Amino acid sequence: MTPLEDAQTFVIGSCPPLLPVETLLDEVVGLVLATDVVATEQVPPFDNSAVDGYAVIAADTQTVPVELPVVAEVAAGAATDHVMRPGEAIRIMTGAPLPDGCDAVVMVEQTERLPGGRVRINAGVETGAAVRNAGDDVQPGDLLFRAGTVVTPVIAGVLASINARILNAHRQIRVAVLSTGDELVEDDRPLLRGQIRESNRRTLAGLLRETGCDVVDMGTVRDDEAALELVLRRAADRCDAIVTSGGVSMGDYDVVKAVLGRIADMTWMQIAIKPAKPFAFGTIDGVPIFGLPGNPVSSIVSFEMLARPALRRMMGHHKLSRPSHVALTDDDLTRRPDGKVHLLRVLASFENDGRCHVRSARSQGSHQLAATSLANAIAIVPDGDGLPAGSEVAVVMMQG
Repeated sequence: MTPLEDAQTFVIGSCPPLLPVETLLDEVVGLVLATDVVATEQVPPFDNSAVDGYAVIAADTQTVPVELPVVAEVAAGAATDHVMRPGEAIRIMTGAPLPDGCDAVVMVEQTERLPGGRVRINAGVETGAAVRNAGDDVQPGDLLFRAGTVVTPVIAGVLASINARILNAHRQIRVAVLSTGDELVEDDRPLLRGQIRESNRRTLAGLLRETGCDVVDMGTVRDDEAALELVLRRAADRCDAIVTSGGVSMGDYDVVKAVLGRIADMTWMQIAIKPAKPFAFGTIDGVPIFGLPGNPVSSIVSFEMLARPALRRMMGHHKLSRPSHVALTDDDLTRRPDGKVHLLRVLASFENDGRCHVRSARSQGSHQLAATSLANAIAIVPDGDGLPAGSEVAVVMMQG
């Protein structure tokens, strides 16, 4: 059997980042920057007021209260060409350019407007009070974001503020997802003996979207070589990667293996983990294909451990894995020696002691999807007799 780490190294190493493309600012949120972003403009572009109030010369407010004539008014988006002289005030709004000659702003709450175009200043201010200086946030030449940064909405706002309208970024990849098997039923018809309702493809489509992929649902394909080959070739023509479910176990019929063996360059693995021991990976005309097992829980686990990090690498991410912690077990994590690492589904939470604690998410069978549905982490339990309550265990979060 192949150690999990070896399988991950092989699969992830076979999925290099796609070439970056020029991307419009309005479309870059969620994508990964492919090059550094260096500011070419200063932010803010001019000295401006941090509050609604009155622009003044600070020296005029050292003895208060003081009454000053209001000689102009400046709104955000406007400006005045009046050069302030000692003993004057200018009404100013938040974000408006600071008039020439003034060096401070008194907030409106510390003033009182008087008849005859005058204002009473009730609190003294120091030079620079409530003034946001030009370039206080960003200066030309500042390295703002390095290649590999995931663009958040806030980062997009910064990019807009420096007029970075076109970014070099790794695009969202398009991933085809399909299930195989005559036993799968898509609609609500009563099940015949031997039939089951399709669930893997829907689960995987959701996991792919959560990963940031553009999902192309290719449906469920019956156990027919010609039909499966047609769907796979169509998927390879349209998409950057393919995820399949079913047909990779040792005991499966030969339809999936026969087709992939003929049209793809495949590696069939038996990984030393439980669940998700069977796994296949290869390429069709250079397009990566991930062959996941058909058991629902095995499909999820193999996606998390192998497919998800590889797909993230294709989209330029530097952080490929989910968050991980060293947790404490609140109950026994039982298992038997079998030469495999067991990936147990657990419920993880941070408690008052500041530690991550886990407890088993009920049944651990590879077919028991309902028992797994509320789990939010995978505990990595090494070969042996398991871990008693109170032990430390490595966990990989299934969220984040």
